[in-house]
This record gives sequence, structure tokens and C-alpha cells, in this order.
Amino acid sequence: MSSKTDTEVIIGGKIFTLSGYESEEYLQKVASYINNKMDEYGKLDAFRRQPYETQSVLLQLNIADDYFKSKKQIELLEEELQNKEKELYDLKHELIASQIKQESTEKTVKEQQAELNENAKKIVRLETELKEHKK
Repeated sequence: MSSKTDTEVIIGGKIFTLSGYESEEYLQKVASYINNKMDEYGKLDAFRRQPYETQSVLLQLNIADDYFKSKKQIELLEEELQNKEKELYDLKHELIASQIKQESTEKTVKEQQAELNENAKKIVRLETELKEHKK
């Protein structure tokens, strides 16, 4: 288990100490995300006219919305990955079945080629015998 990290971050112009088992870089990234959201909404006149408590709730709702959209996207990607893995599994089995069929066909061709060679030898032998009997 990694050690607990304490790091100071600036959110909304105030210094906070964040603690967690994540890296300092990760905690700074989280703080930066929140600051970017605050800046994004702070540029909107309708948002700035709201009371501070409403602004806070709107930011929380927006961050929760981002979270659930990201979670849904992950679920879709995981489902797509599972489908691709199943498709790959099926294709591998189809390939193996095709290889087995090919090997069987090649074996049959070799056997038929050997039989054809034997029959060709018999024909030559029979033709030779026939020529000898005609003499």
C-alpha cells in the first residue's frame, strides 16, 4: 500500500491541504480541474448573478454530470471491449477450424496424388503388358 500524501493546493484562490493515497501530481490535477470549472462558469453572467450557495450547487451538479457521463462512457467502452474480445475469440476458433480443415484437405490431396501416381504406374504397366501381348 502506498503512503498517504499531504499536499497544498489552491482552489478558488484559497489554500487547502489535500490528503490521500494518490500522488501529489494527481491531487494537483484534481484541484486544477475544479479551478477550471470555476473559471468556466465564472465567465457566465447568469452564473455570477447567482448567490454563492447556488453557484456552489451548480458547480457540484456540473462536476457530478461530468462524472456520470464519464462513467457511462467507460461502461460503453468496456462493453465494446468485451464484444471485441468475444469477436476475436470467435475468429481465433474459426481460424483454428479452418486450419484443421485445410490440413485435412492437404492430407486428402496427398493421398489422392499418391493414388493417382499408383494408378498412372498401373496404366503404364498395363499398356506395356498389352503391347507385349500384341506382339
